[in-house]
Amino acid sequence: MEKNIVWHEATVTRARREKMNKHRAKLLWFTGLSGSGKSTLAHALEEELHQRGCRTYVFDGDNVRHGLCRDLGFGVEDRTENIRRIGEMAKLFVDAGVISLTAFISPIREDRERARGLFPHGDFIEVYVSCPLDVCESRDVKGLYKKARAGEIPNFTGISSPYEPPNKPEITIETQNRSVEACINEMVDALEQRGVIPTKVV
Repeated sequence: MEKNIVWHEATVTRARREKMNKHRAKLLWFTGLSGSGKSTLAHALEEELHQRGCRTYVFDGDNVRHGLCRDLGFGVEDRTENIRRIGEMAKLFVDAGVISLTAFISPIREDRERARGLFPHGDFIEVYVSCPLDVCESRDVKGLYKKARAGEIPNFTGISSPYEPPNKPEITIETQNRSVEACINEMVDALEQRGVIPTKVV
């Protein structure tokens, strides 16, 4: 790194932002196969948190590749760089007091652990969206598995490229035969138990 570049400490700190927001800032890193439900759950959880008055932002895999990472392909090195950029961006959002949610396949365990290493202990919450490959393939809302099976998409996770599930994710959500509402309730409970958001008074 350039020796003349120095990190500037702001007077408005993360702690002050969290106090104003009335919730903690964390990164929820959703990982799982294509079609497992990562984006669906991330956006549904954001909606629930927004309704509670939380400051949130979802980094969606496709959206990020339209801009920040549009120069990257899907080979091993480009996927590693894609995750590195997302980790660094999410780190800034957490510092801004935002509950950040990322929805990326992020198939390589080492890449996810490297992203985790950017954050203080407890700030990186890995959410493993677990769903059998055959179920994900049966959903195939984008038609990607069909193209991958036909050889039209190289390096497709689960077909021609491996997916390495987390060893010890903070949260595991099984999406097979479960409603979005049930999954969201489970995640909200987990966030309340961790003190990320206040318990909702009913």
